[in-house]
Amino acid sequence: MEPKERALEILRRLEVEYPDVKGTALHYETPLDLLVATILSAQATDEQINKITKSLFKKYRSAADYAYAPREELEEDIKSSGFYHRKAEAIQKAARAITEEHGGKVPDTMEELTRLHGVARKTANIVLQGAYGVTVGIAVDTHVDRLSHRLGLSEERNRDKIEGDLMALFPKDKWYAVNYLIIEHGRKICDAKKPLCGRCVLSDICPSAFSFG
Repeated sequence: MEPKERALEILRRLEVEYPDVKGTALHYETPLDLLVATILSAQATDEQINKITKSLFKKYRSAADYAYAPREELEEDIKSSGFYHRKAEAIQKAARAITEEHGGKVPDTMEELTRLHGVARKTANIVLQGAYGVTVGIAVDTHVDRLSHRLGLSEERNRDKIEGDLMALFPKDKWYAVNYLIIEHGRKICDAKKPLCGRCVLSDICPSAFSFG
């Protein structure tokens, strides 16, 4: 099976296996909400972040609210997300730039988003796709990184290069779906420590299947 053919078969099977997966599990209403939630979600579960943002989004309604809030207060509000010092700094620096350089509006281009502090391509892709319906790439998070290697979709270690490999394998109109289907499969079946190969719908076309003991 050729690489593109196998990639499309992987996608087809995952779409059948997870028909209800349509996008991010993070709760949000505005582009700013999604940006903040995505920054908070690093090394945390979406479920935990949704608990935090339920009250956070009521308290902080604009980029300026985040930008000029007392740092200690913001840190306390997001403390249960983990790494809250770093996340508070990223949120405030990004929010300050949004307020002072973009009129309070979260940018809607990859170039402008990745200029914000703490925003790399993964976060930018999620915001662009989820908030603006703009697809320019594939968000490569921990799950996508891991499964790209296990499924033989990329041998790269740099996430931007992994993204490039995936973009070459999948049609553009499926880039948005690729991220979330792979994430769901990573959570349900292809666990980092103990993948459930015996229950995997991809086991017969996965080069890593049954190699974990």
